[in-house]
Parts: sequence; C-alpha cells; structure tokens
Amino acid sequence: MKSMPASDKYTYLRKQFQAFYYEGFEVVQNENELKIKFEFYLDNAYAFHPEMTVKINNQFKATKLSKAQLDELVFHIGMVELISYWKAACPEKVVIKPFHLNEEQIQFWKKIYFHGLGEFFYTNNIQTDIDQFMDIEPVSKYHPEKQIYHTTNHYIIPVGGGKDSVVTLELLNAFVNQKKDIIPFIMNPREASLDTAKIAGFEQDEVFVIERSIDPALLKLNEEGFLNGHTPFSALLAFTSLLVSAVTSHRYIALSNESSANESSVAGTQINHQYSKSLEFENDFRRYVKTYISEDFEYFSFLRPLTEFQIARLFSEFNQYFDVFKSCNVGSKEDKWCGKCPKCLFTYMILSPFVPSERLQNIIGHDLLNDPDHIQNYMELTGQTDQKPFECVGTVNEVNIALTLTAKQMNESDEMPLLLQKFKQTPMYEKYKESVEPDWVLSEGLHENNLPEVLLDRLRHYLVKVYC
Repeated sequence: MKSMPASDKYTYLRKQFQAFYYEGFEVVQNENELKIKFEFYLDNAYAFHPEMTVKINNQFKATKLSKAQLDELVFHIGMVELISYWKAACPEKVVIKPFHLNEEQIQFWKKIYFHGLGEFFYTNNIQTDIDQFMDIEPVSKYHPEKQIYHTTNHYIIPVGGGKDSVVTLELLNAFVNQKKDIIPFIMNPREASLDTAKIAGFEQDEVFVIERSIDPALLKLNEEGFLNGHTPFSALLAFTSLLVSAVTSHRYIALSNESSANESSVAGTQINHQYSKSLEFENDFRRYVKTYISEDFEYFSFLRPLTEFQIARLFSEFNQYFDVFKSCNVGSKEDKWCGKCPKCLFTYMILSPFVPSERLQNIIGHDLLNDPDHIQNYMELTGQTDQKPFECVGTVNEVNIALTLTAKQMNESDEMPLLLQKFKQTPMYEKYKESVEPDWVLSEGLHENNLPEVLLDRLRHYLVKVYC
C-alpha cells in the first residue's frame, strides 16, 4: 500500500473500512492530575486510546464541577481529537456514541472537519466535497443541557512560545490590573513556551499545563502507509481551552491568531493551512459554544485586529524574548530553529524591517535572506507561485511590504542579500518602494474581531502611543 498513490489509497481504504466509532471517554482524577482517555475504533480492526493529562495546581478548581459539566467539555474535545484517527482510512461513516448531536451540530462538525482537512485533501490529491466525504451518525438519544460554570472576568492565554503569544502576554499584562487575573496555558510544554511565560513574570507553578499524547497505534498505521496529513490542531486547542476555563473559573480565552490567518494557502480556493485560526472558525466556534455548551465562556483572538506585520513591529519592542522565542515547527521537538523551513524564512522576513540583521542571524542561526536554499520558499511567500507554504505565515502582501522596507533601509555600500536582490527586480518592489513607510502599521487600521470593547479600546490607544 505504501507505493499506491494517495488518491487511490483513499478509495481503497474507504472500501476496506466501513465506519469509525467514537465509543466514549474516561475521566479519572487523583491528587496530582486529571487523566482523560478517549476510545475510538476503526471498524473492529484498530483501537485508539489517545490521552490528555491535566496537571493539578492551585489554580485548579475542578472539584467544583459536576460530572455532567466535565463530561460535556471532554466529549467535545474528543470530537476534535477523533479526526486525527479518522483520517488514517477516511471511512464514510462516523458513529458518535456518547451524546446526541442534532442536525445543526452535525453540520458544524462536518464544516470543521472538511475545511480543517483542506490541506490534507489537497496534498493527497483527494477529490471530494463537504457532502460526500463523511456521514456523521449519532446513536445516543441523550442530549446534554447547557451548563453554568460561574466563571469570573479573568483571562486564559494559550502560549506556544512564538512571537504572537509574546505580544498577547505583554499587552494583556499591561492592560489588566493584576497579574493574578491571567493564567498562561501551555499544551505539551517545551522550553520556548515555558521560558516565554517566565519572562512575562509567571513561574512554572503559575502556568496551567496539559499533556496530550498520540496513540502509538496511529503512528504505526502511518508507518504502514495509511493516509496521513495536517489536521486542525487549533480547533483542538479551542475546545481544550474551554476545559481550562471551566476548571480555573477564568471566563476570557485570549488566543493569538491574527487577521492574516484568514488568507487561503492556495490561490483561488478555500484551502487554508490556518483554517482553525481564521475568523470564520472563531465566529462559528463562538456561536456553537454559546448555543450548546455554555454562555460562561468568551473565546476570542486578542491579535485578530492586527496583521502579522503589525505584530512583528510590536514584538520588536520586547527584545527580552529574542533569545527564547521559537516559531519553527520543524525544530519544535528539539526547541530550536531549523533555519531551513518556510516558517523560519517568514519569521526572518517579517522581522527584518524592525530587528537588525546581525541580531536576526544570532536568533535563527544565519542570514536566511542570503541563503540560496530558500529561493523556492521565497517565491511562495512573495506570491510568485499559486501556493503559499503550508505553514502559519502572513499574507503575500505583508511579506512583500516587509521586504520592501528592508531593502529601502539598506545603505548603498551594503552588500544586498541574494533574496533581496531578486525581490528588487519584481513588480512588487516597484509598487511599494515610493509609498511604503514603517507607519503603514497604523494605516491598516483594526480588522474585524471579537475583542471585548474595553480591550479593543486599550489596544487602539496603545498603538497610537507606540507609533505616534
């Protein structure tokens, strides 16, 4: 099967496996942790039991939650978790056993799965549509009622260790009266995320941690040649953050997804590597939560009003994080910059107007703008191909603006890096070279968002203070 084209493999596996089952979940709490285990089956052939472990510290208040409340939240985490296992064979039928889902809920989940797997379908050359790729069949008649969680007006901030969560931490720290009103939340901590929280003023016992593990049975199927690819991790983070909000009684969940995440990865399509970071997902998620789970959660992206370019400008003010932040997915397991992937190059490009070249080289390892191995990545990031890299990167427009500013800042005596030489020969450089100035960050204004009005007002005043 390994040598079979992925599109043929999709057809073959759907004939071999008739259904995927969300059988149930188990929640066990002891004095140190809350252990969650899910139970999935691919027909009767394969069983999967992925786990999550919630570390208990002094912020943990789950003892105040009823079994019904916990079950409601954990069930929904499982609804996202299952897609990573379903995609191995993509059976037509998905059977949901724990709770009932009505037709509106079914359509919500099909939309998340279909668009969240857009990259997976595209890279595997799978031709399908939202109506045909899956049928969701709930078999339980029990439909839980909305719950009341008695949350307070405090904040959860998911921290990944990149520049975006740094900006959210720093600005919310400045906007909120007391540090105790904020809890950084880290899933599968690494050095960059823990160091980011520490520099922001949070010790390890003040950080809320969840460990998530993938069932080795799935990894074995990947090795055997079953289907594999990108899944909507940020959707999993969204539903997991509801659990964190509930067990800490913190109402506001402040993500760090920017307006740039709305741009598709493949020109002329809805295929978006960052779909579950998009405003469309955020709006759908907010409606679903308030309709079916609880009105006691407020999920929004604090950086949604801003672009990646604006965020890079803000991040450049916080140089205390330069040596610890990491925005490279390839090197994440070793907590390093790989220096070879599109995400490394994008980060280098978007920061280049604001951080000196020598400092950037010290951060990422070498001058990525002078690296011939990055020519293809450069072409994709600047829109000279139909497809952007399948990474969390900014828009083509703001990459071109960043490079224009960087090129304009160089003295005539400076040796122009290879990629900047190439860029100066493009129509995009000609388009922007006379008009673009660093204050472009303000002219963009604030994009559509779900921020509470008080935060939006403070952000607006902060931008004026910084740039004027």
